[in-house]
Amino acid sequence: MPLPRVRTTLRLLFMAAMAWALLEVPSPAPSRGSPAEAAGLRIARDAESLEEGFGSFTARQVMVLRNKQGQESRRQLRVRVLEVPGEGDKSLFVFDDPPDVEGTALLIHANKEDSDDQWLYLPALKRVKRISSSNRSGSFMGSEFAYEDLTPQAVEKFTYRYLRDEPCGPSTCTVTERFPVDRKSGYSRQVVWRDKEELRVWKVEYYDRKDAHLKTLTLDDYRRYLERYWRAGEMTMENHLTGKSTVLTWTDYRFGTDLDERDFTRTGLRRAR
Repeated sequence: MPLPRVRTTLRLLFMAAMAWALLEVPSPAPSRGSPAEAAGLRIARDAESLEEGFGSFTARQVMVLRNKQGQESRRQLRVRVLEVPGEGDKSLFVFDDPPDVEGTALLIHANKEDSDDQWLYLPALKRVKRISSSNRSGSFMGSEFAYEDLTPQAVEKFTYRYLRDEPCGPSTCTVTERFPVDRKSGYSRQVVWRDKEELRVWKVEYYDRKDAHLKTLTLDDYRRYLERYWRAGEMTMENHLTGKSTVLTWTDYRFGTDLDERDFTRTGLRRAR
């Protein structure tokens, strides 16, 4: 047998033997996680537990879109949220003004572990459009908020890592990373600042799939309701790639409303008021 053919045959036999050896090697056992991962998860769970039990609420919202040159456009919305224990909150956003978007409505059925269900009603087309998982990184109504930014950030949707404590205004904040479990998320990771006293979020940095710093969300003007639930009065999302920003101002919070699941159905989107 010629020497090159012998070498080829020996190489194939060696590769086959290695393949069989690998098949017999047991898979490594899952690791327990580092202390930093355990600490990050604990902070997220503690923060979520402080939000439980609110039942339902309504609020009003002003959305200000600002372009790179500082020009602004303004929209007015109403928001309804229903807590569904063990499943995930249901949310409804309805645009009231300006007239070209009046009646537009976004319905969100959050899920603890699976992808959230989202539907957008467009009155000009008189149809309900389902927002697919692959499109949730897209802009919500031209704002710097993506569809996935509007859903409750359930603990199960991320893995976590504690980074450090650092000064945060008059308080001290814990700084943690969270990594989306959903591979269709528009983000590779998010860095979150929470004050240690009340676990309120003050800032979130969003990194895109290439790990570039895409956006920063800052929250301000917190107020406490029902002696327990903190809500930010202002949220500002700044896009570092486009220079655009969106400011959401929240007012007129009302808890303990008479909302029920019939107010959050896909068929009811067309008549949302």
